[in-house]
Amino acid sequence: MNSVIAVASQKGGVGKTTTAINLAAMLARAKRKVLAIDLDPQANLTTGIGIDPVDGQRGVYGPLLGLQSIEDAIVSNEAGFDVVPASRDLAGAQVELITVTRREFQLRDSLSSVRKEYNWILLDCPPSLNIVVINAMVAADSVIIPTQCEFFALQGLVELLSTIKTVQRNFNPDLKLNGILRTMYDTRNKLSREVSDQLKAHFDTQLYRTIIPRNVRLAEASSHGKSVLEYDKNCIGTMAYMAFAGELLNQESET
Repeated sequence: MNSVIAVASQKGGVGKTTTAINLAAMLARAKRKVLAIDLDPQANLTTGIGIDPVDGQRGVYGPLLGLQSIEDAIVSNEAGFDVVPASRDLAGAQVELITVTRREFQLRDSLSSVRKEYNWILLDCPPSLNIVVINAMVAADSVIIPTQCEFFALQGLVELLSTIKTVQRNFNPDLKLNGILRTMYDTRNKLSREVSDQLKAHFDTQLYRTIIPRNVRLAEASSHGKSVLEYDKNCIGTMAYMAFAGELLNQESET
Protein backbone atom coordinates (compact mmCIF):
# COMPACT_ATOMS: atom_id res chain seq x y z
CA MET A 1 0.00 0.00 0.00
CA ASN A 2 1.21 3.51 -0.87
CA SER A 3 -0.78 6.31 0.70
CA VAL A 4 -0.33 10.09 0.82
CA ILE A 5 -2.18 11.74 3.70
CA ALA A 6 -2.55 15.45 4.41
CA VAL A 7 -2.76 16.24 8.13
CA ALA A 8 -4.73 19.46 8.10
CA SER A 9 -6.53 21.92 10.33
CA GLN A 10 -7.27 25.56 9.72
CA LYS A 11 -6.75 26.23 13.43
CA GLY A 12 -3.38 26.09 15.18
CA GLY A 13 -2.76 24.41 18.51
CA VAL A 14 -4.97 21.37 17.90
CA GLY A 15 -2.25 18.72 17.87
CA LYS A 16 -1.80 18.67 14.10
CA THR A 17 2.01 18.54 14.06
CA THR A 18 2.09 16.34 17.15
CA THR A 19 -0.12 13.92 15.23
CA ALA A 20 2.05 14.03 12.10
CA ILE A 21 5.26 13.38 14.06
CA ASN A 22 3.94 10.61 16.25
CA LEU A 23 1.89 8.87 13.58
CA ALA A 24 5.02 8.79 11.40
CA ALA A 25 7.05 7.36 14.28
CA MET A 26 4.44 4.68 15.06
CA LEU A 27 4.11 3.64 11.41
CA ALA A 28 7.90 3.42 11.16
CA ARG A 29 7.90 1.29 14.31
CA ALA A 30 5.55 -1.07 12.45
CA LYS A 31 8.27 -1.50 9.79
CA ARG A 32 6.60 0.76 7.25
CA LYS A 33 8.66 3.14 5.14
CA VAL A 34 7.46 6.63 5.98
CA LEU A 35 8.15 10.14 4.66
CA ALA A 36 6.94 13.21 6.58
CA ILE A 37 6.90 16.56 4.78
CA ASP A 38 6.80 19.83 6.75
CA LEU A 39 4.73 22.37 4.79
CA ASP A 40 4.31 24.80 7.69
CA PRO A 41 6.53 27.93 7.72
CA GLN A 42 6.57 27.66 11.53
CA ALA A 43 8.62 24.46 11.01
CA ASN A 44 7.25 22.76 14.13
CA LEU A 45 7.52 19.27 12.64
CA THR A 46 11.11 19.95 11.60
CA THR A 47 12.23 21.25 14.99
CA GLY A 48 9.99 18.76 16.79
CA ILE A 49 12.20 15.90 15.61
CA GLY A 50 15.45 17.72 16.27
CA ILE A 51 16.20 19.14 12.80
CA ASP A 52 16.92 22.82 12.10
CA PRO A 53 14.94 24.57 9.34
CA VAL A 54 17.03 24.91 6.19
CA ASP A 55 17.90 27.84 3.94
CA GLY A 56 17.11 28.72 0.34
CA GLN A 57 15.96 26.02 -2.06
CA ARG A 58 16.82 23.21 0.34
CA GLY A 59 13.99 21.57 2.21
CA VAL A 60 10.42 21.65 0.92
CA TYR A 61 10.68 25.10 -0.67
CA GLY A 62 12.68 23.87 -3.67
CA PRO A 63 10.37 20.99 -4.67
CA LEU A 64 7.26 23.09 -4.04
CA LEU A 65 8.48 25.77 -6.45
CA GLY A 66 9.86 23.22 -8.94
CA LEU A 67 13.43 24.36 -8.31
CA GLN A 68 14.87 20.99 -7.25
CA SER A 69 13.85 17.35 -6.93
CA ILE A 70 12.25 16.15 -3.74
CA GLU A 71 14.87 13.39 -3.48
CA ASP A 72 17.51 16.06 -2.85
CA ALA A 73 15.49 17.48 0.04
CA ILE A 74 14.96 14.24 2.00
CA VAL A 75 16.84 13.70 5.27
CA SER A 76 16.65 10.84 7.78
CA ASN A 77 16.22 11.12 11.53
CA GLU A 78 16.52 9.02 14.68
CA ALA A 79 12.76 8.42 14.88
CA GLY A 80 13.09 6.00 11.95
CA PHE A 81 11.34 7.88 9.17
CA ASP A 82 12.46 10.23 6.40
CA VAL A 83 11.69 13.94 6.44
CA VAL A 84 11.53 16.84 4.03
CA PRO A 85 12.17 19.74 6.44
CA ALA A 86 10.58 23.16 6.28
CA SER A 87 12.57 25.92 4.61
CA ARG A 88 13.01 29.38 6.08
CA ASP A 89 11.78 30.78 2.76
CA LEU A 90 8.56 28.75 2.86
CA ALA A 91 6.46 31.70 4.04
CA GLY A 92 7.08 33.38 0.69
CA ALA A 93 6.05 30.36 -1.36
CA GLN A 94 2.39 31.34 -1.30
CA VAL A 95 3.13 34.59 -3.14
CA GLU A 96 5.62 33.01 -5.54
CA LEU A 97 3.20 30.24 -6.51
CA ILE A 98 0.68 32.78 -7.82
CA THR A 99 2.55 33.12 -11.13
CA VAL A 100 3.38 29.41 -11.52
CA THR A 101 1.55 27.38 -14.17
CA ARG A 102 -0.42 24.50 -12.58
CA ARG A 103 0.39 25.98 -9.18
CA GLU A 104 -2.06 23.68 -7.39
CA PHE A 105 -0.23 20.61 -8.73
CA GLN A 106 3.36 21.54 -7.81
CA LEU A 107 3.63 19.22 -4.81
CA ARG A 108 1.78 16.39 -6.53
CA ASP A 109 4.19 16.55 -9.48
CA SER A 110 7.23 16.64 -7.17
CA LEU A 111 6.02 13.61 -5.19
CA SER A 112 5.49 11.48 -8.29
CA SER A 113 9.15 10.41 -8.31
CA VAL A 114 9.12 9.08 -4.71
CA ARG A 115 5.49 8.15 -4.12
CA LYS A 116 5.99 4.42 -4.71
CA GLU A 117 9.11 4.29 -2.54
CA TYR A 118 7.12 4.88 0.67
CA ASN A 119 4.23 3.07 2.29
CA TRP A 120 3.03 6.28 3.90
CA ILE A 121 3.71 9.94 3.07
CA LEU A 122 2.38 12.41 5.65
CA LEU A 123 1.97 16.09 4.75
CA ASP A 124 1.96 18.41 7.77
CA CYS A 125 -0.03 21.42 6.55
CA PRO A 126 0.06 25.00 7.85
CA PRO A 127 -2.95 26.01 9.99
CA SER A 128 -4.72 27.93 7.22
CA LEU A 129 -6.48 27.39 3.90
CA ASN A 130 -3.89 28.81 1.49
CA ILE A 131 -2.34 27.60 -1.77
CA VAL A 132 0.17 25.42 0.11
CA VAL A 133 -2.69 23.55 1.79
CA ILE A 134 -4.45 23.23 -1.57
CA ASN A 135 -1.21 21.73 -2.94
CA ALA A 136 -1.21 19.19 -0.11
CA MET A 137 -4.81 18.18 -0.77
CA VAL A 138 -4.24 17.89 -4.51
CA ALA A 139 -1.24 15.64 -3.82
CA ALA A 140 -3.01 13.55 -1.17
CA ASP A 141 -5.18 10.47 -1.29
CA SER A 142 -6.95 11.48 1.91
CA VAL A 143 -7.04 13.98 4.77
CA ILE A 144 -6.74 13.50 8.53
CA ILE A 145 -8.29 16.35 10.54
CA PRO A 146 -7.06 16.63 14.15
CA THR A 147 -9.71 18.45 16.17
CA GLN A 148 -9.31 19.67 19.72
CA CYS A 149 -12.31 19.03 21.95
CA GLU A 150 -13.16 22.72 22.45
CA PHE A 151 -15.96 25.18 21.74
CA PHE A 152 -15.14 26.22 18.15
CA ALA A 153 -14.29 22.72 16.89
CA LEU A 154 -17.46 22.22 14.83
CA GLN A 155 -17.21 25.56 13.04
CA GLY A 156 -13.62 24.94 11.94
CA LEU A 157 -14.46 21.42 10.82
CA VAL A 158 -17.32 22.54 8.61
CA GLU A 159 -15.10 25.10 6.88
CA LEU A 160 -12.29 22.61 6.28
CA LEU A 161 -14.70 19.98 4.97
CA SER A 162 -16.00 22.60 2.55
CA THR A 163 -12.44 23.18 1.32
CA ILE A 164 -11.98 19.44 0.79
CA LYS A 165 -15.14 19.38 -1.35
CA THR A 166 -13.83 22.32 -3.39
CA VAL A 167 -10.55 20.49 -4.02
CA GLN A 168 -12.47 17.34 -4.98
CA ARG A 169 -14.61 19.29 -7.41
CA ASN A 170 -11.82 21.28 -9.07
CA PHE A 171 -8.51 19.43 -8.72
CA ASN A 172 -8.57 16.00 -7.08
CA PRO A 173 -11.82 14.04 -7.44
CA ASP A 174 -10.26 11.02 -5.69
CA LEU A 175 -9.50 12.93 -2.46
CA LYS A 176 -11.20 11.42 0.59
CA LEU A 177 -11.66 12.32 4.22
CA ASN A 178 -9.63 9.67 6.04
CA GLY A 179 -11.11 10.67 9.36
CA ILE A 180 -11.45 13.16 12.21
CA LEU A 181 -9.14 12.68 15.20
CA ARG A 182 -10.21 14.05 18.57
CA THR A 183 -7.18 15.50 20.37
CA MET A 184 -6.26 17.08 23.72
CA TYR A 185 -9.19 15.30 25.34
CA ASP A 186 -9.53 15.73 29.11
CA THR A 187 -11.96 13.34 30.77
CA ARG A 188 -12.17 15.67 33.81
CA ASN A 189 -13.32 18.58 31.66
CA LYS A 190 -17.07 18.82 31.03
CA LEU A 191 -16.57 20.85 27.83
CA SER A 192 -14.21 18.20 26.43
CA ARG A 193 -16.85 15.54 26.99
CA GLU A 194 -19.63 17.67 25.52
CA VAL A 195 -17.66 18.58 22.38
CA SER A 196 -16.64 14.95 21.89
CA ASP A 197 -20.31 13.98 22.11
CA GLN A 198 -21.23 16.70 19.58
CA LEU A 199 -18.57 15.48 17.18
CA LYS A 200 -19.91 11.96 17.55
CA ALA A 201 -23.45 13.14 16.88
CA HIS A 202 -22.48 15.03 13.72
CA PHE A 203 -19.61 12.94 12.33
CA ASP A 204 -20.03 9.49 13.88
CA THR A 205 -18.76 7.31 11.02
CA GLN A 206 -15.96 9.76 10.19
CA LEU A 207 -14.47 9.76 13.70
CA TYR A 208 -11.57 7.51 14.60
CA ARG A 209 -12.15 5.28 17.59
CA THR A 210 -8.91 6.51 19.14
CA ILE A 211 -9.04 9.73 21.15
CA ILE A 212 -5.74 11.48 21.92
CA PRO A 213 -5.71 12.59 25.57
CA ARG A 214 -4.20 15.78 26.92
CA ASN A 215 -0.76 14.57 28.02
CA VAL A 216 2.19 16.72 29.06
CA ARG A 217 4.66 14.12 27.78
CA LEU A 218 3.52 14.80 24.21
CA ALA A 219 4.49 18.47 24.51
CA GLU A 220 7.73 17.65 26.31
CA ALA A 221 8.76 15.19 23.60
CA SER A 222 8.57 17.79 20.82
CA SER A 223 10.47 20.34 22.90
CA HIS A 224 13.28 17.77 23.16
CA GLY A 225 13.22 17.09 19.40
CA LYS A 226 11.85 13.57 19.79
CA SER A 227 8.74 11.56 19.06
CA VAL A 228 6.83 10.56 22.18
CA LEU A 229 7.81 6.93 21.49
CA GLU A 230 11.48 7.90 21.89
CA TYR A 231 10.80 10.20 24.84
CA ASP A 232 8.53 8.05 27.00
CA LYS A 233 7.42 4.77 25.47
CA ASN A 234 5.07 3.98 28.37
CA CYS A 235 3.08 7.22 28.69
CA ILE A 236 -0.59 7.48 27.74
CA GLY A 237 0.30 9.69 24.78
CA THR A 238 2.43 6.91 23.32
CA MET A 239 -0.32 4.36 23.88
CA ALA A 240 -2.88 6.61 22.19
CA TYR A 241 -0.80 7.24 19.08
CA MET A 242 0.07 3.55 18.91
CA ALA A 243 -3.66 2.78 18.85
CA PHE A 244 -4.25 5.46 16.23
CA ALA A 245 -1.50 4.05 14.00
CA GLY A 246 -3.20 0.68 14.39
CA GLU A 247 -6.38 2.12 12.90
CA LEU A 248 -4.42 3.42 9.91
CA LEU A 249 -2.61 0.10 9.47
CA ASN A 250 -5.97 -1.66 9.39
CA GLN A 251 -6.67 0.30 6.21
CA GLU A 252 -3.85 -1.63 4.53
CA SER A 253 -5.69 -4.91 4.98
CA GLU A 254 -8.92 -3.37 3.68
CA THR A 255 -7.42 -2.27 0.35
